[in-house]
Amino acid sequence: MTISSLLANSALPTFTGWRLLMFERILPIALWIVGAVLANRFVNWSSARVTMHIDAQFKKGDALVRSESAKHQHALIQVISWVAIAAIYLFMGYQIVKALGVPINALVAPATVIGAALGFGAQRVVQDLLAGFFLITERQYGFGDVVNLSLTGGSTAEGTVSDVTLRVTKLRNTDGEVITVPNGQIVKATNLSKDWARAVVDIPLPKNVDMGKVNSLLQRVGERAYHDPVMSTLLLDTPSLMGVVSIDLDQVNVRMVARTLPGKQFEVGRNLRERIVRSLATAGIDVAPVTDTVDDEAEVRPS
Repeated sequence: MTISSLLANSALPTFTGWRLLMFERILPIALWIVGAVLANRFVNWSSARVTMHIDAQFKKGDALVRSESAKHQHALIQVISWVAIAAIYLFMGYQIVKALGVPINALVAPATVIGAALGFGAQRVVQDLLAGFFLITERQYGFGDVVNLSLTGGSTAEGTVSDVTLRVTKLRNTDGEVITVPNGQIVKATNLSKDWARAVVDIPLPKNVDMGKVNSLLQRVGERAYHDPVMSTLLLDTPSLMGVVSIDLDQVNVRMVARTLPGKQFEVGRNLRERIVRSLATAGIDVAPVTDTVDDEAEVRPS
């Protein structure tokens, strides 16, 4: 036997071993990783297409606000896509471990220990997931709702819901800031835009004002607002006058309320206040001034 034949015979097992490693280990792992990434992108693409379809229906429809069903569908799609992506990567991890030749039965005991440790350390995460599950299924709020959340510790968070998952709720407040709240820390959720909303306008007036004249004036303001082409699309009925709600030392507070479309109570409230101020000024009725308390000692104290 020549030296070249001996070298060929000695190199054959090495080449065969690398080929087995390539086709039985490395290639399947690479394929599973690529497949998981593609599946992840497909889920994101599909959820984006569905949400765009919902938003397109909202923009083309006659309604000025999203329906409760559309809000729930938007939130549900986000949760389903999040769960699908988590399942994809868990399945990929299982297949990679299987492709490496690691016996699954041998991992049962370590997995039990790790699971127990994670159970004690991840109680907050489990609490967030359970709270998010009931939040979605009970339709407490959805994408686009204006909410006020009371959190553990006495703090609050208010804004428009921009994202809802099983673990967190994201709000965007009036300053444009995004607030991320874990669902498990929500003690009370106040939905300000479910089904319908209410605009409340308080008018401070001098104590000696003619209430009969004011009442008739405010009733006319409400009727004109309801028949206005722009305001009529936001109001559900004619704004009603509640009358005097409080009496202070130098003023009385009169309240007017109006039922509006969800989330439109702030716009309606601003419009009604503008109309009321103009009407009172035209009728010669002044709004009660806000008196500031002055410290007499500070007034006479030399500078």
